[in-house]
Amino acid sequence: MKYLVFTLIICAACTQQKKLSPQELEAYKSEMEAWQVERINYLKSANGWLNLVGLHWLEPGINTFGSDSGNALVFPQGKIASYAGYFLLKDNKVTLVVNNDVVVTLGKDTIKSVEIFNPDSTRSPQVQAGDLRWNIIKRDTKLGVRLRDDNAEALKEFKSIARYPVSPEYRLEATLMREDSAHTIEITNVLGQTTAQHSPGTLVFEWQGKAYRLDALEEGDELFIIFADSTSGIETYGAGRYVYAKKPTGNGKVILDFNKAFNPPCVFTPHATCPLPPRQNVLPFAIHAGEKNYGDGQFHVTRNESAP
Repeated sequence: MKYLVFTLIICAACTQQKKLSPQELEAYKSEMEAWQVERINYLKSANGWLNLVGLHWLEPGINTFGSDSGNALVFPQGKIASYAGYFLLKDNKVTLVVNNDVVVTLGKDTIKSVEIFNPDSTRSPQVQAGDLRWNIIKRDTKLGVRLRDDNAEALKEFKSIARYPVSPEYRLEATLMREDSAHTIEITNVLGQTTAQHSPGTLVFEWQGKAYRLDALEEGDELFIIFADSTSGIETYGAGRYVYAKKPTGNGKVILDFNKAFNPPCVFTPHATCPLPPRQNVLPFAIHAGEKNYGDGQFHVTRNESAP
């Protein structure tokens, strides 16, 4: 009886897709063209994923860096001095110390020693040496140097991302079944780290007469959905894709537009720490919408490995 009641609640939340008028369809296609341009521009931007060339995890104490293979952290050849300095990890803080003959800047200032990570700070500052830029990221208990190259080969080689044709049938109306403020779901990343993350609820939608669910995360005024489907590992990236949706207003209705499904950063670089779709977000049908795979798509895990 409990299962029957739950099923009735879910089906009551499902809503058929609203058919677009010819004028709405043209406006929608224009919106998608603009979205695709913005997506490409972001990937190629200073903080996009195409210029990410390194992720070096720090050990307690001194971590030397430079282009020589004798360093603890080996930076790209020809981009920095053989021995450029060191990162000191102590008491969960990171201090960057630069050798005298090396120029490293923070903003407009040339630096020789500066604390670049403190657990009480909201964000690590980015420093630069020539084409290289880096800052400190934290993943669970690990601290690492995220390294970017403003002249990276991936930037030069990038043309575009293959996509499915825009199809309004994959623009669905869903209902957010809200949870209490303490509700969390387990999310595992490509490093194998699993953390409980806040979830505002589950998106319930209908596809070809059946009800499906996707657990959502929260980012500002948007819902963030990590999902996989039966195209994953075949036409699309093996470890799933992402899609955003605007938070609902009073009626709980959400437009879930799979035409805006996009690849995780791990498609473009082996140096990202992508979250993977939880088991309950693996859909048993094909989403022929959004971005297809990029390159060989072999940087990280496949869909079957991603399910915790």
